Amino acid sequence: MASVAVRVPQELSARVPVEQREPGRDRDGVRLLVSRGTEVSHHAFGELPGLLRAGDLLVINTSPTLAAAVDGRIGHTRVVVHFSTRGDDGRWAVELREPDGRGTTRARAGGGGRGAPAPAPAAAGGPAGTKVRLPGGGRLVLEEPLSARGERLWWARVSRAEVPGLLREYGRPIRYSYTERDQPLSVYQTVFALPSGDGTGSAEMPSAARPFTARLVAELVSRGVQFAPVTLHTGVASAESHEPPYPERFAVPEASARLINAARAGGGRVVAVGTTAVRAVESAAGADGVVRARAGWTDLVVTPERGVRVVEGLLTGLHEPEASHLLMLEAVAGRAAIDRGYEAAVRGRYLWHEFGDVHLLLP
Repeated sequence: MASVAVRVPQELSARVPVEQREPGRDRDGVRLLVSRGTEVSHHAFGELPGLLRAGDLLVINTSPTLAAAVDGRIGHTRVVVHFSTRGDDGRWAVELREPDGRGTTRARAGGGGRGAPAPAPAAAGGPAGTKVRLPGGGRLVLEEPLSARGERLWWARVSRAEVPGLLREYGRPIRYSYTERDQPLSVYQTVFALPSGDGTGSAEMPSAARPFTARLVAELVSRGVQFAPVTLHTGVASAESHEPPYPERFAVPEASARLINAARAGGGRVVAVGTTAVRAVESAAGADGVVRARAGWTDLVVTPERGVRVVEGLLTGLHEPEASHLLMLEAVAGRAAIDRGYEAAVRGRYLWHEFGDVHLLLP
């Protein structure tokens, strides 16, 4: 498991978006930490066009964020269903959590009932056959764990309701305890989000792209920076145990594969906007480093041992010191760069999580 040797004070969690913290600012009003190897510099996010150069290419994730949290009941017990991923057979991968009394959720004390000691979060899913009543008359039945790794996520069958419609009518964005209050879904959509025809999307926002505005995108294009859209529908993160990501649905279109290969051939740098974009592009790259159009499911976990074949830079949020995402950052930039960058972020009072500041890793 990756970790960095810093402690992140609780007050460095971004509790609301920057445009609510500082009225008059837009989304691009966050700070930008830049790491070039172990050399660190401090910027405003609006300075990004000056930090890239003509011929560079940004890989962006167009997956829309879903209102993926829905209240339900198991008997008389309240639960919150986090809808993670739609399977090819029409089932959905879900995580059942319990309300924490503060508007967010915590891992369920699986099977023990009220007052029973809570087991590890990985055991909190089932058992198979568990039935959840959903709003509007829908029903959900847990069928089997998504993975042999644990029982946090389960494949579930939903009846008497279409899940996309259920989420539109009764869902709200997933949020965690460090945030201050519920936010409208628009706060969790990036400027690159495109609605999907089948109603699928990301359970959690591809948040590295959140600071982009239409104005900033136009300035980048005017300076010769290119964009290659890909899609990766992100599943529910592991808030407690920081496990590696589960398989996720992705697509790298032919036009984007050509753009990425041409940028590399022309000496441009391929910079992924977010760990989701890294996972998608690296899943479509052959051992020869050539990206080819691909769509389907990826179970790729990018680690320093596996390395990266295509991505040379990464724009990403600041992750918790135990997060499995740090292995991917280390694969892109090296352990020394990540350690140095995170030390600088804590010293500089950068803000963490999806509404926080961002980190640009360049060669």
